Amino acid sequence: MNPPQPDVLLLHGLWMRGFAMAMLHRRLRDEGFRVHQFEYMSVAAPPEQAIARLRKRIRALAPGPVHVVGHSLGGILALLACRDDDLPDGRIVCLGSPLAGSGAARGLTHRWGGDVLLGRSKELLEHGLDRWDGHRQVGVIAGRQPMGLGSLVGDVGSEHDGSVGVEETRLPGLTAHCVLETSHTGMLVSADVARQAVIFLREGRFDADT
Repeated sequence: MNPPQPDVLLLHGLWMRGFAMAMLHRRLRDEGFRVHQFEYMSVAAPPEQAIARLRKRIRALAPGPVHVVGHSLGGILALLACRDDDLPDGRIVCLGSPLAGSGAARGLTHRWGGDVLLGRSKELLEHGLDRWDGHRQVGVIAGRQPMGLGSLVGDVGSEHDGSVGVEETRLPGLTAHCVLETSHTGMLVSADVARQAVIFLREGRFDADT
């Protein structure tokens, strides 16, 4: 009998709930991973609250390894939660996460109601992170199918997934980065995205043929 695969925590993005990750949940589970949803309030509660809860959840699944897969804002929260060395080992996969800051978020703040829509995640989405210097390997999957409203409210660059620019997903210190033909929300149901995520969780790399 094959040994069980590691645990994987799934983090949804802004304005979403855990059920948005249902298809990815099923595909990872079918690959043998023990998959768990992590729900948090992306607008009404401060990111620090979600980060503290995530760290507690990862510790509860110890001794690990405990992987984390985060979509959009969820990927940023995953990096912030795992940058210290006091958690079980594991890898992180970010799906369309604006790690370097979101042009769409910055554009939205200059429109009526933008601050309300972004809520307590506003500053984190606007500015992102400077670099990744944690001990975990981090892989990022970006999309370049421009289907979404993000490009209408802010500058996301010439290559984007409709909400997040490809360049916005790059960050110094990443282990691997790949770009797929998918939109921002399409990542959640894409078989190609799930396949690449599985490869990275197991091997710390993406398919060289991508």
